[in-house]
Amino acid sequence: MDVPLWLALAVVAWLGVKLFRPPLWLVLVLLLGGYLLADSILAPVIDTTVK
Repeated sequence: MDVPLWLALAVVAWLGVKLFRPPLWLVLVLLLGGYLLADSILAPVIDTTVK
C-alpha cells in the first residue's frame, strides 16, 4: 500500500495533538521552526543527519 508522505505526516500530527494535547503555541513554534530550518543554511546538515 502506497501512502503519500504528506498524508502519513498529517495523520501522525493529528493523533499527536489529540492524544497529548500540547499547547497551541508549542505546535505553532514547531511548525514555524521546521519551516524556517528547511530553508536555512542548516538544511543540508539536517538532511544528511535524517537520512
